[in-house]
Amino acid sequence: MRKLVYFVGMSLDGYIAGPSGEIEHHPLGADMAAWIAAEYPETLPTHARPHFGLAADAPSRHFDTLVMGRGTYEPALAIGVTSPYGHMRQYVASSTLGAIDDPAVELVSGDPIAVVRELKAEDGMDIWLAGGGRFAAALLDEIDELIIKSYPVVLGTGIPAFAGRFRPTLFTPTRRMGFENGSQVTWCTRN
Repeated sequence: MRKLVYFVGMSLDGYIAGPSGEIEHHPLGADMAAWIAAEYPETLPTHARPHFGLAADAPSRHFDTLVMGRGTYEPALAIGVTSPYGHMRQYVASSTLGAIDDPAVELVSGDPIAVVRELKAEDGMDIWLAGGGRFAAALLDEIDELIIKSYPVVLGTGIPAFAGRFRPTLFTPTRRMGFENGSQVTWCTRN
């Protein structure tokens, strides 16, 4: 069975973005950018891959399917990109988006938990949960692993990694690596 993996970047105080979706405050060092391009190339949007020295069709290493909420999808739409991760299967969960005008992106307007369970039962690589905070909180019971890129910055407010009701859920850190600017990546598995 495939795993649902929440691969996400966040501040030291647990925010994945600022109040208006800002992410430019996350200090991405050259060594971390190179590591992401080499180890998790599929997490780089197709249109941004050349900036990281990757071909648009560079092979995926961990994920072949992506699920995201509307708030994670909308920044791509704002710049005219309807299929931000054209190198993988893409699902956008939204009850308010209405329609997506790109056949490469599937809109999930119903129960996203049922869709995730169906995807997990399929053969293939793991499934990347890209965000956002409300969507991750809704899928918390389905998340098998966290891969947290933590950046050495405190935001004070913004979009939390999990924006839902109080539900303590235990995960065990299994590995951690650091980068020159103090950023870290931590892998955690569900207890």
